[in-house]
Amino acid sequence: MKRVAVVLCALIAMTWALGASQGGTQQAGAQVQTGAQTGQTQTATPPEGRGRGRQSDPRTAGGGQCTNNPYNCIDTPNPLPKVDTVWLEEMTWMDVRDAMKAGKTTMIISTGGIEPNGPWLALGKHNYVLTANCDAIARKLGNALCAPIVKFVPEGNYETRGGHMATVGTISLTEEVYAGLLTDIVRSFKAHGFENIIMIGDSGGNGRGMGAVATKLNAEWGGKPLVAHIPEHYTYGVVSKEMASRKLVVEPEGQGDGLHDDPIITMNMFVADPKSVRYDERVKAKKATINGVSLADRRKTLEIGKAIVEFRATYTANAIQKAIAANKK
Repeated sequence: MKRVAVVLCALIAMTWALGASQGGTQQAGAQVQTGAQTGQTQTATPPEGRGRGRQSDPRTAGGGQCTNNPYNCIDTPNPLPKVDTVWLEEMTWMDVRDAMKAGKTTMIISTGGIEPNGPWLALGKHNYVLTANCDAIARKLGNALCAPIVKFVPEGNYETRGGHMATVGTISLTEEVYAGLLTDIVRSFKAHGFENIIMIGDSGGNGRGMGAVATKLNAEWGGKPLVAHIPEHYTYGVVSKEMASRKLVVEPEGQGDGLHDDPIITMNMFVADPKSVRYDERVKAKKATINGVSLADRRKTLEIGKAIVEFRATYTANAIQKAIAANKK
């Protein structure tokens, strides 16, 4: 009987505890609902990570608590040597902090796209171009870093399958979403103290959104920081004329291949990754030409590709420097 009594007491205690727990949960839920209805701010402990809010220790940085580990403190020296990259996504937060202290206060946001480009070129054509070019531009400027390439841009209407959306594999954004994405990226860099936030594109439809965002934010912030769209990067006519004047890329007279492709962009991509233009496969299939220009000589193709990247980087860097200088007047 004593054992039965003990078991019954235990069951009664468990039932009471469960009911209290459920009641507490319901009561807490009611309090949250009441707070939402009255507009009162609820106090809660946010989870570790995104949306964590301001920490009690103002030195906290790096994704964790300064009080938990000194490598989470804003003033802790970097334990590793300086990294040789201009790409933000390849850097640690300490690398970025130290780069900014050393004067790298210009951030370049480049926009590419995912679109069809004939039978030889990868859908990410513009992104491969920017991989080579943004790196070269930032290094030429000396005081700049490259944000991760914005690979999703307006490419056509996905409901009517207009523009490039007529072709499978294309990814498109609406102009509103694209502008919102750029705006949030720019605001992030402003929050962290970058003095010049530069936008460049490598696709014809990208400029409208970049220009609109730059105009809006410059009006809002009075040019501090400077937000600038530099259209000079997307000037293939200038590049083609320059390469022809050097007799590096001269397309023969007559009709081209009729593809969304040309020697300049193919060689520019080749510098970033020969696989992106299916180089080995084309040579094997005897298809290593575009608009009458041969790509078969690997060494020559790389040499001309590097000349294209160098020219475009210099042309764009000069335009960026002019924009920054004009903003200081």
